[in-house]
Amino acid sequence: MAVHKSKVDWAERCPIRDVLERMGDRWSMLVLFTLSDHQSLRFSVLKNTIGDISQRMLSQTLRRLEQDGLVLRTAHATVPPRVDYELTPLGQSFLQPMRNLLHWAEQNHQQVRDARVAYVPPPRHEAL
Repeated sequence: MAVHKSKVDWAERCPIRDVLERMGDRWSMLVLFTLSDHQSLRFSVLKNTIGDISQRMLSQTLRRLEQDGLVLRTAHATVPPRVDYELTPLGQSFLQPMRNLLHWAEQNHQQVRDARVAYVPPPRHEAL
C-alpha cells in the first residue's frame, strides 16, 4: 500500500519548494519591492502605492512575510493607531536576487509573450 506524503512534509524537506511557494505568490515580491524603496511605510501608503491590491490581500501578504521573517511590523500606540512595515535584514538580503529576477523578466518579457502566441499545443489523443 502506498503512503502519500502531505504537502507540508514536502515543504519541510525541500527548501526550494518551501521558500518559492511563498515568494511565488501574486503579491509577495511586489510588496517587498515596494518596501525596498522606503525605510518604512504605513499600511495605507503601502496599499495606495501598490494600487490594485485589496486591503484583505495586503494584510494576508504582510502577515505571511512577517511570519517568514522578511518584514517587521511596528504598531505605535497613537490615536488613531499607526502601524509601520519595513524590511528586516533577511528581507533586505532577498532584494538583490529579486532584482535579478525582475531584470530578467523585463529583458525577456516580449520573448515570453511571443512564445505564448506562437505555441501550438500537441493534438489530443482520444481514448479508444
